[in-house]
Amino acid sequence: MLTWPDYAVLGCALAVLLVIGFRFTRRQRDTVDFFLARRRVPWWAACLSFLATEISAVTIISVPATAYSENWEYVQFFVGSSLAKFAVAFLFIPAFYRHDVTTIYEFLAHRFGRASQVTASLFFFVTRLLGSGVRLMAAALAVAVLMGWPIAPTIALFVVISILYIAAGGVTAIVWTNVFQALVFLGAGAATLGYLLTQIDGGAGAVLVTAGGAGRLNMINWGPVPGDADFWRRILTDPNIVWVAVLNGLIGSMAAFGTDLMQRLLTVETRRQSQRTLALTPLGTLATLAIYLSLGATLYTFYAQHPELPLSRADEILPHFVRQVMPGVLRGLMLSAIVLASIDSPLGSLSASFVTDIYRPLLVRHGSERHYLLVSRAAVVAFGLVLGAIAHFFSAFDKILWLAFKIAGVTFGSLLGVFLLGLLSRRRIADGANVAAMIAMALVTLALLVVSEKKIVEFAWSWLVIVGTAGTMGLALALSRYFEWRAR
Repeated sequence: MLTWPDYAVLGCALAVLLVIGFRFTRRQRDTVDFFLARRRVPWWAACLSFLATEISAVTIISVPATAYSENWEYVQFFVGSSLAKFAVAFLFIPAFYRHDVTTIYEFLAHRFGRASQVTASLFFFVTRLLGSGVRLMAAALAVAVLMGWPIAPTIALFVVISILYIAAGGVTAIVWTNVFQALVFLGAGAATLGYLLTQIDGGAGAVLVTAGGAGRLNMINWGPVPGDADFWRRILTDPNIVWVAVLNGLIGSMAAFGTDLMQRLLTVETRRQSQRTLALTPLGTLATLAIYLSLGATLYTFYAQHPELPLSRADEILPHFVRQVMPGVLRGLMLSAIVLASIDSPLGSLSASFVTDIYRPLLVRHGSERHYLLVSRAAVVAFGLVLGAIAHFFSAFDKILWLAFKIAGVTFGSLLGVFLLGLLSRRRIADGANVAAMIAMALVTLALLVVSEKKIVEFAWSWLVIVGTAGTMGLALALSRYFEWRAR
Protein backbone atom coordinates (compact mmCIF):
# COMPACT_ATOMS: atom_id res chain seq x y z
CA MET A 1 0.00 0.00 0.00
CA LEU A 2 1.09 3.57 -0.61
CA THR A 3 2.40 5.47 2.42
CA TRP A 4 2.84 9.15 3.17
CA PRO A 5 6.47 9.20 1.88
CA ASP A 6 5.18 7.92 -1.48
CA TYR A 7 2.60 10.70 -1.65
CA ALA A 8 5.27 13.21 -0.59
CA VAL A 9 7.55 12.18 -3.48
CA LEU A 10 4.65 12.39 -5.94
CA GLY A 11 3.52 15.73 -4.53
CA CYS A 12 7.01 17.20 -4.90
CA ALA A 13 7.25 15.96 -8.49
CA LEU A 14 3.90 17.53 -9.43
CA ALA A 15 4.82 20.76 -7.62
CA VAL A 16 8.03 21.03 -9.66
CA LEU A 17 5.98 20.51 -12.83
CA LEU A 18 3.55 23.32 -12.01
CA VAL A 19 6.30 25.68 -10.83
CA ILE A 20 8.10 25.25 -14.17
CA GLY A 21 4.86 25.91 -16.05
CA PHE A 22 3.93 29.09 -14.19
CA ARG A 23 7.55 30.27 -14.17
CA PHE A 24 7.28 31.01 -17.89
CA THR A 25 3.79 32.56 -17.90
CA ARG A 26 4.96 36.18 -18.10
CA ARG A 27 7.25 35.40 -21.04
CA GLN A 28 4.31 34.53 -23.30
CA ARG A 29 3.66 37.74 -25.24
CA ASP A 30 2.63 36.27 -28.59
CA THR A 31 2.30 32.97 -30.46
CA VAL A 32 6.01 32.95 -31.35
CA ASP A 33 6.73 32.75 -27.61
CA PHE A 34 3.92 30.29 -26.97
CA PHE A 35 4.68 27.84 -29.80
CA LEU A 36 8.41 28.32 -30.62
CA ALA A 37 9.96 29.86 -27.45
CA ARG A 38 11.58 32.30 -29.95
CA ARG A 39 13.93 29.42 -30.84
CA ARG A 40 15.99 30.01 -27.68
CA VAL A 41 15.82 26.50 -26.19
CA PRO A 42 19.27 24.82 -25.74
CA TRP A 43 19.74 21.82 -28.02
CA TRP A 44 20.42 19.43 -25.11
CA ALA A 45 17.15 20.46 -23.43
CA ALA A 46 15.27 19.92 -26.70
CA CYS A 47 16.95 16.49 -26.94
CA LEU A 48 15.69 15.42 -23.49
CA SER A 49 12.30 16.95 -24.27
CA PHE A 50 12.01 14.88 -27.45
CA LEU A 51 13.05 11.77 -25.51
CA ALA A 52 10.39 12.42 -22.88
CA THR A 53 7.75 12.81 -25.59
CA GLU A 54 8.84 9.69 -27.46
CA ILE A 55 9.11 7.62 -24.26
CA SER A 56 5.63 8.06 -22.88
CA ALA A 57 3.68 6.19 -20.22
CA VAL A 58 3.03 3.52 -22.86
CA THR A 59 6.76 2.76 -22.83
CA ILE A 60 7.02 2.69 -19.05
CA ILE A 61 3.98 0.42 -18.64
CA SER A 62 3.71 -1.58 -21.84
CA VAL A 63 7.35 -2.27 -22.76
CA PRO A 64 7.94 -4.18 -19.49
CA ALA A 65 4.53 -5.85 -19.97
CA THR A 66 5.48 -6.95 -23.50
CA ALA A 67 8.87 -8.26 -22.33
CA TYR A 68 7.16 -10.03 -19.42
CA SER A 69 4.52 -11.78 -21.55
CA GLU A 70 6.30 -12.05 -24.92
CA ASN A 71 9.97 -11.19 -25.60
CA TRP A 72 12.40 -8.42 -26.60
CA GLU A 73 11.51 -8.34 -30.29
CA TYR A 74 10.45 -4.71 -29.87
CA VAL A 75 14.19 -3.96 -30.27
CA GLN A 76 13.77 -4.64 -34.01
CA PHE A 77 11.35 -1.71 -34.24
CA PHE A 78 13.88 0.46 -32.38
CA VAL A 79 16.51 -0.19 -35.08
CA GLY A 80 14.18 1.08 -37.80
CA SER A 81 13.09 3.97 -35.59
CA SER A 82 16.69 5.08 -35.11
CA LEU A 83 17.29 5.07 -38.86
CA ALA A 84 14.14 7.18 -39.25
CA LYS A 85 15.57 9.85 -36.95
CA PHE A 86 18.58 10.33 -39.21
CA ALA A 87 16.30 10.49 -42.26
CA VAL A 88 14.13 13.16 -40.60
CA ALA A 89 17.18 15.09 -39.38
CA PHE A 90 18.70 15.45 -42.84
CA LEU A 91 15.56 15.49 -45.02
CA PHE A 92 12.75 17.18 -43.08
CA ILE A 93 14.45 19.63 -40.71
CA PRO A 94 16.35 21.66 -43.38
CA ALA A 95 13.11 22.29 -45.29
CA PHE A 96 11.22 23.39 -42.16
CA TYR A 97 13.95 25.87 -41.16
CA ARG A 98 14.31 27.12 -44.74
CA HIS A 99 10.62 28.08 -44.78
CA ASP A 100 10.76 29.40 -41.16
CA VAL A 101 7.53 27.65 -40.19
CA THR A 102 5.71 27.83 -36.86
CA THR A 103 4.14 24.40 -37.43
CA ILE A 104 5.36 21.84 -39.94
CA TYR A 105 2.03 21.90 -41.79
CA GLU A 106 2.80 25.42 -42.99
CA PHE A 107 5.42 23.75 -45.18
CA LEU A 108 2.62 22.04 -47.12
CA ALA A 109 0.95 25.42 -47.71
CA HIS A 110 4.20 26.78 -49.14
CA ARG A 111 4.73 23.69 -51.23
CA PHE A 112 1.22 22.82 -52.47
CA GLY A 113 -1.51 25.07 -51.10
CA ARG A 114 -3.87 25.76 -48.22
CA ALA A 115 -6.05 22.65 -48.74
CA SER A 116 -3.08 20.30 -48.25
CA GLN A 117 -2.08 22.17 -45.10
CA VAL A 118 -5.56 22.09 -43.54
CA THR A 119 -6.22 18.45 -44.45
CA ALA A 120 -2.89 17.34 -42.99
CA SER A 121 -3.60 19.34 -39.83
CA LEU A 122 -6.98 17.64 -39.42
CA PHE A 123 -5.33 14.24 -39.90
CA PHE A 124 -2.80 15.24 -37.24
CA PHE A 125 -5.59 16.17 -34.81
CA VAL A 126 -7.24 12.77 -35.22
CA THR A 127 -4.00 10.77 -35.02
CA ARG A 128 -2.51 12.68 -32.09
CA LEU A 129 -5.69 12.74 -30.02
CA LEU A 130 -6.40 9.03 -30.47
CA GLY A 131 -2.78 7.96 -29.96
CA SER A 132 -2.32 10.22 -26.95
CA GLY A 133 -5.63 8.99 -25.56
CA VAL A 134 -4.15 5.48 -25.51
CA ARG A 135 -0.99 6.75 -23.78
CA LEU A 136 -2.96 8.71 -21.20
CA MET A 137 -5.17 5.69 -20.52
CA ALA A 138 -2.08 3.49 -19.99
CA ALA A 139 -0.73 5.84 -17.35
CA ALA A 140 -4.11 6.34 -15.69
CA LEU A 141 -4.62 2.58 -15.51
CA ALA A 142 -1.23 2.14 -13.85
CA VAL A 143 -1.83 4.92 -11.33
CA ALA A 144 -5.34 3.60 -10.62
CA VAL A 145 -3.77 0.21 -9.78
CA LEU A 146 -1.11 1.82 -7.60
CA MET A 147 -3.38 4.20 -5.70
CA GLY A 148 -6.62 2.25 -5.74
CA TRP A 149 -8.49 5.05 -7.50
CA PRO A 150 -11.23 4.67 -10.13
CA ILE A 151 -9.82 5.34 -13.58
CA ALA A 152 -12.13 8.26 -14.47
CA PRO A 153 -10.94 10.67 -11.72
CA THR A 154 -7.34 9.58 -12.37
CA ILE A 155 -7.64 10.62 -16.03
CA ALA A 156 -9.30 13.87 -14.97
CA LEU A 157 -6.41 14.70 -12.62
CA PHE A 158 -3.86 14.20 -15.39
CA VAL A 159 -5.82 16.35 -17.83
CA VAL A 160 -6.22 19.22 -15.34
CA ILE A 161 -2.49 19.29 -14.52
CA SER A 162 -1.59 19.19 -18.23
CA ILE A 163 -3.95 22.07 -19.02
CA LEU A 164 -2.63 24.20 -16.15
CA TYR A 165 1.07 24.14 -16.95
CA ILE A 166 0.81 24.08 -20.76
CA ALA A 167 -1.78 26.87 -20.96
CA ALA A 168 0.39 28.93 -18.64
CA GLY A 169 3.86 28.44 -20.05
CA GLY A 170 3.44 27.23 -23.63
CA VAL A 171 6.14 25.25 -25.41
CA THR A 172 8.86 26.63 -23.10
CA ALA A 173 7.13 25.04 -20.13
CA ILE A 174 6.65 21.83 -22.11
CA VAL A 175 10.35 21.57 -22.97
CA TRP A 176 11.67 22.21 -19.44
CA THR A 177 9.09 19.97 -17.77
CA ASN A 178 10.08 17.30 -20.31
CA VAL A 179 13.70 17.62 -19.16
CA PHE A 180 12.60 16.98 -15.59
CA GLN A 181 10.34 14.11 -16.69
CA ALA A 182 13.11 12.39 -18.69
CA LEU A 183 15.49 12.48 -15.73
CA VAL A 184 12.80 11.11 -13.40
CA PHE A 185 11.70 8.15 -15.53
CA LEU A 186 15.30 7.16 -16.35
CA GLY A 187 16.27 7.36 -12.68
CA ALA A 188 13.13 5.62 -11.43
CA GLY A 189 13.45 2.80 -13.95
CA ALA A 190 17.10 2.18 -13.07
CA ALA A 191 16.36 2.27 -9.33
CA THR A 192 13.43 -0.15 -9.72
CA LEU A 193 15.54 -2.54 -11.79
CA GLY A 194 18.32 -2.44 -9.19
CA TYR A 195 15.90 -3.18 -6.36
CA LEU A 196 14.20 -5.97 -8.29
CA LEU A 197 17.51 -7.71 -8.95
CA THR A 198 18.19 -7.77 -5.20
CA GLN A 199 14.90 -9.67 -4.70
CA ILE A 200 15.81 -12.47 -7.13
CA ASP A 201 17.77 -15.50 -5.98
CA GLY A 202 20.82 -15.56 -8.22
CA GLY A 203 20.46 -11.96 -9.44
CA ALA A 204 21.08 -11.16 -13.10
CA GLY A 205 22.37 -14.68 -13.78
CA ALA A 206 19.04 -16.14 -12.74
CA VAL A 207 17.25 -13.74 -15.09
CA LEU A 208 19.38 -14.94 -18.01
CA VAL A 209 18.61 -18.57 -17.16
CA THR A 210 14.90 -18.30 -16.30
CA ALA A 211 13.71 -15.57 -18.67
CA GLY A 212 16.12 -16.66 -21.40
CA GLY A 213 15.00 -20.27 -21.14
CA ALA A 214 11.39 -19.19 -21.55
CA GLY A 215 12.22 -17.17 -24.69
CA ARG A 216 11.64 -13.83 -22.95
CA LEU A 217 15.03 -12.47 -24.07
CA ASN A 218 14.64 -13.28 -27.78
CA MET A 219 15.32 -10.16 -29.86
CA ILE A 220 15.33 -11.38 -33.47
CA ASN A 221 12.50 -13.09 -35.32
CA TRP A 222 14.06 -14.26 -38.59
CA GLY A 223 10.73 -15.41 -40.03
CA PRO A 224 10.27 -17.96 -42.80
CA VAL A 225 12.90 -18.85 -45.37
CA PRO A 226 12.09 -17.78 -48.98
CA GLY A 227 10.54 -20.75 -50.70
CA ASP A 228 8.64 -21.97 -47.64
CA ALA A 229 5.01 -22.79 -48.35
CA ASP A 230 3.76 -20.15 -45.93
CA PHE A 231 6.39 -17.48 -46.77
CA TRP A 232 4.07 -14.76 -48.10
CA ARG A 233 1.35 -15.43 -45.55
CA ARG A 234 3.85 -15.01 -42.70
CA ILE A 235 5.35 -11.89 -44.24
CA LEU A 236 1.93 -10.24 -44.46
CA THR A 237 0.63 -11.38 -41.07
CA ASP A 238 3.57 -11.36 -38.62
CA PRO A 239 4.66 -7.83 -37.65
CA ASN A 240 7.63 -9.13 -35.64
CA ILE A 241 9.65 -10.64 -38.50
CA VAL A 242 12.92 -8.74 -38.37
CA TRP A 243 13.00 -6.96 -41.71
CA VAL A 244 9.26 -6.23 -41.56
CA ALA A 245 9.69 -4.76 -38.06
CA VAL A 246 12.72 -2.69 -39.11
CA LEU A 247 10.92 -1.44 -42.22
CA ASN A 248 7.87 -0.55 -40.15
CA GLY A 249 10.07 1.17 -37.58
CA LEU A 250 11.68 3.21 -40.35
CA ILE A 251 8.49 4.25 -42.15
CA GLY A 252 6.25 4.50 -39.08
CA SER A 253 8.77 6.49 -37.07
CA MET A 254 9.56 8.74 -40.01
CA ALA A 255 5.86 9.57 -40.04
CA ALA A 256 5.73 10.09 -36.27
CA PHE A 257 8.89 12.17 -35.98
CA GLY A 258 8.56 14.06 -39.26
CA THR A 259 4.85 14.87 -39.13
CA ASP A 260 3.92 14.70 -35.44
CA LEU A 261 6.65 15.18 -32.80
CA MET A 262 8.56 17.88 -34.69
CA GLN A 263 7.37 20.93 -32.70
CA ARG A 264 10.07 20.61 -30.01
CA LEU A 265 12.77 20.40 -32.66
CA LEU A 266 11.74 23.80 -34.01
CA THR A 267 12.44 25.54 -30.67
CA VAL A 268 16.25 25.54 -31.05
CA GLU A 269 18.01 28.41 -32.82
CA THR A 270 19.56 26.81 -35.90
CA ARG A 271 18.99 23.96 -38.30
CA ARG A 272 22.26 22.29 -37.27
CA GLN A 273 21.31 22.33 -33.59
CA SER A 274 17.94 20.81 -34.43
CA GLN A 275 19.60 18.06 -36.48
CA ARG A 276 22.08 17.33 -33.68
CA THR A 277 19.20 17.13 -31.20
CA LEU A 278 17.37 14.48 -33.18
CA ALA A 279 20.49 12.53 -34.16
CA LEU A 280 21.47 12.07 -30.50
CA THR A 281 18.08 10.92 -29.21
CA PRO A 282 18.61 7.22 -30.18
CA LEU A 283 21.19 7.03 -27.36
CA GLY A 284 18.62 8.07 -24.79
CA THR A 285 15.98 5.81 -26.31
CA LEU A 286 18.35 2.85 -26.23
CA ALA A 287 19.14 3.44 -22.54
CA THR A 288 15.43 3.68 -21.73
CA LEU A 289 14.52 0.52 -23.65
CA ALA A 290 17.39 -1.39 -22.04
CA ILE A 291 16.06 -0.47 -18.60
CA TYR A 292 12.38 -1.17 -19.23
CA LEU A 293 12.84 -4.33 -21.32
CA SER A 294 15.11 -5.63 -18.54
CA LEU A 295 12.37 -4.81 -16.04
CA GLY A 296 9.97 -7.07 -17.96
CA ALA A 297 12.38 -10.02 -18.05
CA THR A 298 13.27 -9.50 -14.40
CA LEU A 299 9.61 -9.38 -13.37
CA TYR A 300 9.05 -12.66 -15.21
CA THR A 301 11.90 -14.25 -13.24
CA PHE A 302 10.73 -12.76 -9.93
CA TYR A 303 7.20 -14.14 -10.24
CA ALA A 304 8.53 -17.48 -11.50
CA GLN A 305 10.50 -17.71 -8.25
CA HIS A 306 7.52 -16.57 -6.17
CA PRO A 307 4.46 -18.41 -7.54
CA GLU A 308 2.61 -17.82 -4.28
CA LEU A 309 2.32 -14.08 -4.97
CA PRO A 310 -0.86 -12.80 -6.66
CA LEU A 311 -0.63 -11.71 -10.29
CA SER A 312 -2.53 -9.23 -12.45
CA ARG A 313 -3.01 -8.99 -16.20
CA ALA A 314 0.21 -8.39 -18.12
CA ASP A 315 -0.53 -4.72 -18.92
CA GLU A 316 -0.62 -4.00 -15.17
CA ILE A 317 2.36 -6.13 -14.08
CA LEU A 318 4.80 -3.28 -13.34
CA PRO A 319 2.39 -1.10 -11.31
CA HIS A 320 1.13 -4.28 -9.59
CA PHE A 321 4.71 -5.12 -8.51
CA VAL A 322 5.38 -1.54 -7.44
CA ARG A 323 2.28 -1.51 -5.25
CA GLN A 324 2.64 -4.99 -3.74
CA VAL A 325 6.39 -5.44 -3.28
CA MET A 326 8.48 -2.26 -3.51
CA PRO A 327 9.40 -0.24 -0.40
CA GLY A 328 8.24 3.29 0.37
CA VAL A 329 9.91 6.29 -1.31
CA LEU A 330 11.18 4.04 -4.13
CA ARG A 331 7.54 3.17 -4.77
CA GLY A 332 6.73 6.88 -4.81
CA LEU A 333 9.56 7.54 -7.27
CA MET A 334 8.24 4.95 -9.73
CA LEU A 335 4.72 6.28 -9.26
CA SER A 336 6.02 9.78 -10.05
CA ALA A 337 7.72 8.50 -13.22
CA ILE A 338 4.45 6.97 -14.44
CA VAL A 339 2.45 10.09 -13.62
CA LEU A 340 4.97 12.50 -15.17
CA ALA A 341 5.28 10.42 -18.33
CA SER A 342 1.52 10.57 -18.78
CA ILE A 343 1.32 14.32 -18.24
CA ASP A 344 3.57 14.96 -21.25
CA SER A 345 0.61 15.51 -23.53
CA PRO A 346 0.16 16.78 -27.10
CA LEU A 347 -1.84 19.82 -26.04
CA GLY A 348 0.84 22.31 -27.06
CA SER A 349 1.34 20.95 -30.58
CA LEU A 350 -2.41 20.50 -31.09
CA SER A 351 -3.02 24.09 -30.06
CA ALA A 352 -0.19 25.30 -32.31
CA SER A 353 -1.56 23.47 -35.32
CA PHE A 354 -5.13 24.64 -34.70
CA VAL A 355 -4.24 28.32 -34.33
CA THR A 356 -1.54 28.47 -37.05
CA ASP A 357 -3.02 26.15 -39.66
CA ILE A 358 -6.77 26.65 -39.26
CA TYR A 359 -7.91 29.48 -36.97
CA ARG A 360 -5.51 32.22 -38.10
CA PRO A 361 -5.59 31.70 -41.90
CA LEU A 362 -9.23 30.62 -42.26
CA LEU A 363 -11.33 32.03 -39.41
CA VAL A 364 -9.77 35.25 -38.02
CA ARG A 365 -7.04 36.59 -40.30
CA HIS A 366 -6.38 40.00 -38.79
CA GLY A 367 -6.58 39.50 -35.04
CA SER A 368 -4.07 40.89 -32.56
CA GLU A 369 -1.27 38.78 -31.09
CA ARG A 370 -3.00 39.05 -27.72
CA HIS A 371 -6.14 37.58 -29.29
CA TYR A 372 -4.25 34.65 -30.85
CA LEU A 373 -2.44 33.96 -27.57
CA LEU A 374 -5.79 33.83 -25.75
CA VAL A 375 -7.22 31.48 -28.39
CA SER A 376 -4.11 29.30 -28.08
CA ARG A 377 -4.69 28.88 -24.36
CA ALA A 378 -8.38 28.20 -24.89
CA ALA A 379 -7.44 25.54 -27.46
CA VAL A 380 -5.22 23.84 -24.87
CA VAL A 381 -8.23 23.59 -22.54
CA ALA A 382 -10.55 22.30 -25.27
CA PHE A 383 -8.12 19.67 -26.55
CA GLY A 384 -7.41 18.61 -22.97
CA LEU A 385 -11.08 17.84 -22.36
CA VAL A 386 -11.36 15.89 -25.62
CA LEU A 387 -8.21 13.95 -24.78
CA GLY A 388 -9.61 12.94 -21.40
CA ALA A 389 -12.82 11.64 -22.98
CA ILE A 390 -10.87 9.59 -25.53
CA ALA A 391 -8.61 8.12 -22.82
CA HIS A 392 -11.65 7.01 -20.84
CA PHE A 393 -13.09 5.31 -23.94
CA PHE A 394 -9.89 3.32 -24.49
CA SER A 395 -9.76 2.09 -20.87
CA ALA A 396 -11.63 -1.07 -21.93
CA PHE A 397 -8.86 -2.16 -24.35
CA ASP A 398 -5.81 -4.33 -23.64
CA LYS A 399 -2.39 -4.82 -25.34
CA ILE A 400 -1.86 -1.10 -25.13
CA LEU A 401 1.54 -0.95 -26.83
CA TRP A 402 0.27 -2.37 -30.12
CA LEU A 403 -3.04 -0.46 -29.92
CA ALA A 404 -1.21 2.87 -30.17
CA PHE A 405 0.68 1.70 -33.26
CA LYS A 406 -2.49 0.40 -34.93
CA ILE A 407 -4.26 3.74 -34.49
CA ALA A 408 -1.30 5.66 -35.90
CA GLY A 409 -1.10 3.29 -38.87
CA VAL A 410 -4.43 4.50 -40.25
CA THR A 411 -3.43 8.12 -40.89
CA PHE A 412 0.37 8.28 -40.62
CA GLY A 413 0.80 6.88 -44.14
CA SER A 414 -1.30 9.67 -45.63
CA LEU A 415 0.65 12.31 -43.70
CA LEU A 416 4.07 10.91 -44.54
CA GLY A 417 3.15 10.40 -48.20
CA VAL A 418 2.22 14.03 -48.80
CA PHE A 419 5.29 15.31 -46.90
CA LEU A 420 7.61 13.07 -48.90
CA LEU A 421 6.05 14.38 -52.11
CA GLY A 422 6.86 17.90 -50.97
CA LEU A 423 10.40 17.02 -49.93
CA LEU A 424 11.50 14.61 -52.67
CA SER A 425 9.69 15.92 -55.72
CA ARG A 426 10.18 19.29 -57.39
CA ARG A 427 6.82 18.95 -59.01
CA ARG A 428 3.95 21.00 -57.58
CA ILE A 429 1.22 18.43 -57.04
CA ALA A 430 -2.32 19.78 -57.37
CA ASP A 431 -3.76 20.73 -53.98
CA GLY A 432 -6.96 18.78 -54.61
CA ALA A 433 -5.00 15.70 -55.65
CA ASN A 434 -3.20 15.64 -52.30
CA VAL A 435 -6.43 15.95 -50.37
CA ALA A 436 -8.17 13.21 -52.36
CA ALA A 437 -5.17 10.86 -52.06
CA MET A 438 -4.82 11.39 -48.30
CA ILE A 439 -8.50 10.74 -47.61
CA ALA A 440 -8.69 7.74 -49.95
CA MET A 441 -5.65 6.01 -48.45
CA ALA A 442 -6.77 6.69 -44.88
CA LEU A 443 -10.04 4.93 -45.71
CA VAL A 444 -8.15 2.05 -47.33
CA THR A 445 -5.86 1.56 -44.31
CA LEU A 446 -8.82 1.83 -41.93
CA ALA A 447 -10.64 -0.87 -43.90
CA LEU A 448 -7.53 -3.07 -43.82
CA LEU A 449 -7.23 -2.63 -40.06
CA VAL A 450 -10.90 -3.48 -39.49
CA VAL A 451 -10.90 -6.63 -41.64
CA SER A 452 -7.63 -7.81 -40.07
CA GLU A 453 -8.88 -7.18 -36.51
CA LYS A 454 -12.09 -9.08 -37.28
CA LYS A 455 -9.98 -11.95 -38.71
CA ILE A 456 -11.72 -11.64 -42.10
CA VAL A 457 -8.35 -11.19 -43.82
CA GLU A 458 -4.94 -11.94 -42.32
CA PHE A 459 -2.96 -8.70 -42.55
CA ALA A 460 -0.41 -7.36 -40.04
CA TRP A 461 -0.99 -3.82 -38.75
CA SER A 462 2.72 -3.12 -39.36
CA TRP A 463 2.05 -2.80 -43.11
CA LEU A 464 -0.56 -0.05 -42.69
CA VAL A 465 1.82 2.93 -42.70
CA ILE A 466 3.84 1.44 -45.56
CA VAL A 467 0.74 0.87 -47.70
CA GLY A 468 -0.65 4.30 -46.81
CA THR A 469 2.58 6.13 -47.65
CA ALA A 470 3.16 4.45 -51.01
CA GLY A 471 -0.53 4.68 -51.91
CA THR A 472 -0.79 8.38 -51.07
CA MET A 473 2.27 9.26 -53.14
CA GLY A 474 1.22 7.20 -56.15
CA LEU A 475 -2.43 8.30 -56.06
CA ALA A 476 -1.57 11.99 -55.61
CA LEU A 477 0.78 11.90 -58.59
CA ALA A 478 -1.84 10.17 -60.75
CA LEU A 479 -4.70 12.46 -59.67
CA SER A 480 -2.55 15.56 -60.16
CA ARG A 481 -2.37 14.83 -63.87
CA TYR A 482 -6.16 14.64 -63.94
CA PHE A 483 -6.53 17.96 -62.09
CA GLU A 484 -4.02 19.59 -64.43
CA TRP A 485 -5.91 18.24 -67.46
CA ARG A 486 -9.21 19.65 -66.12
CA ALA A 487 -7.60 23.05 -65.50
CA ARG A 488 -6.59 23.45 -69.14
